[in-house]
Amino acid sequence: MTQHLDAHARPPDALRLQYKHYQKASIHALDQDPVLFDAHRRNLNAYDDRNFHQREPEAIQNIYSRFLGEPANIPPTSIQSAKLYEHPDVPGLFIIPSLLPKEVQLSLLDKLLHRDLSNATHKTNLHIHYDIAYPQKSDGSPASFFSNQAHNTSHQPKDSAVHKPLAMSSCLNRKLRWVTIGGQYDWTQKVYPSSAPPPFPEDVAFLVEGLFPSMKAQAAIVNLYTPSDTLSLHRDVSEECDRPLVSISLGCDGIFMAGLEGGKGLAIRLRSGDAVVMSGPSRYAWHGVPQIVAGTCPEWMADWPCRESTGEETHEHWKGWMARKRINLNVRQMWE
Repeated sequence: MTQHLDAHARPPDALRLQYKHYQKASIHALDQDPVLFDAHRRNLNAYDDRNFHQREPEAIQNIYSRFLGEPANIPPTSIQSAKLYEHPDVPGLFIIPSLLPKEVQLSLLDKLLHRDLSNATHKTNLHIHYDIAYPQKSDGSPASFFSNQAHNTSHQPKDSAVHKPLAMSSCLNRKLRWVTIGGQYDWTQKVYPSSAPPPFPEDVAFLVEGLFPSMKAQAAIVNLYTPSDTLSLHRDVSEECDRPLVSISLGCDGIFMAGLEGGKGLAIRLRSGDAVVMSGPSRYAWHGVPQIVAGTCPEWMADWPCRESTGEETHEHWKGWMARKRINLNVRQMWE
């Protein structure tokens, strides 16, 4: 149970060494690595694979259509062919490559970074040191951090003797590392506050729970990475239940590592649209991200949030922003 696990514990030495290996590995070494899980290579013999979708393709297509707010033009064959992989060294950790179609990925980016980031009840790493300036549209409703209204905005430091004002460009290009949605996790104390959490976005919950009905979406952490960023090895043990964690990758490839206490660690190359589920024994596995692989964002996503004119703001100033980013949505259930 979670109460017997220390969120501040030190990872096992063997996993730490493996983490450092992948942190320093070149792109060529990653491409040639014989044990790195990569669904785009034929080195998966050690993995048990099975069909992911147990329901009719039409049901999955309806989930995507409702999330998009329009009919999803996704071939049923792509839904039927979705695979789920599991390795015996970390039972309960499932990898589902190419789960989300590109239309769903782009819509998810819109919802998380235009809408949910602009919700002042969702805290970020910047709130610790800055008073965050939330831009508004002419009607007083929240505007995107990427909007024209926000372009010249700066966030003022809580202590001007320690920090300088933070321009929106610096915020979005480098300084913003995470935003919490729903349950507001305290990364310093590694606990959830006792106060009632803000509502979890219904459409994101519908998508995640529709694809993974064994858990409820009650809290999420959206991590924003650039190629020089990492996420150290840790365990998620603060939740009051052992329901699965769901992790979705968008943008550049990330090397993800996971391992159980006293066991072997797995290294996985995650691409945009891939999902990972940590359930069963792997629910409390050590895991982290030793490397973001530069130059690997899909071409059709690289210019986000810039888009062709649709009568709305095109965000031309931010063209190419996603080419240098990996966005990870990590969703969990806090209590039964």
